[in-house]
Amino acid sequence: MLNLFKKTTSSFIPSSQLCWKISPGLVPYEEALFFMEKYVEDIYKKKKPGCIWLLEHPSLYTYGTSSNFQEDLCLLPNDLPFPLYETGRGGRITYHGPGQRIIYCMIDLKTLSPLPDLKAFVNLLETWIIDTLKELKIEAFRQEGLIGIWVKGRDEKILKIAALGIRVRHWISFHGISLNIDPDLSHYNSIVPCGIQNFGVTSLRELGYKGTIKDIDYILKKTCPFKT
Repeated sequence: MLNLFKKTTSSFIPSSQLCWKISPGLVPYEEALFFMEKYVEDIYKKKKPGCIWLLEHPSLYTYGTSSNFQEDLCLLPNDLPFPLYETGRGGRITYHGPGQRIIYCMIDLKTLSPLPDLKAFVNLLETWIIDTLKELKIEAFRQEGLIGIWVKGRDEKILKIAALGIRVRHWISFHGISLNIDPDLSHYNSIVPCGIQNFGVTSLRELGYKGTIKDIDYILKKTCPFKT
């Protein structure tokens, strides 16, 4: 079995078409963005295969191309408790932090289909998370008209458990998915997550999950639609 969980440094698990990079600790957002930008160029130049990068960030907020601060922030930008970063990805504002599995997907969409389809790619990512949670016996689903992955909380309220935001360059994707495993959900209180009113957020821990982030990594590898 592949060792996905080396603790010392980020580990690469290569294949002919895909590698997995798993980083311990908290990766600064600027470092992650720099890595993705360079890696996308390397894919474009045929120097590197596609890559799935699993990591965690320190507490921060990011906003995408659809963001509207008047609607998305509960505080003035300078009053937010954590740094705020512009990303260039699609979508609006969200929180990242410890206890959240970030899944950055640097994939050449032209290798998936002769006619690259961004909507189909996003659908594939959503299905990936739904299948991952199914392994935990958690029923997750899409919510019509809303991006991301949703579940029913213990009171039957519909809550968001995973957010998606993708950017594409040369038909190569970067950025990706954030899955709430056990983050501090109070850190969402300063924003309107993804600009969506009247829907809250939740985590696997809130739903009763008692496993580890490493267990989630194993399931993500198992259910990944981009087969190695």
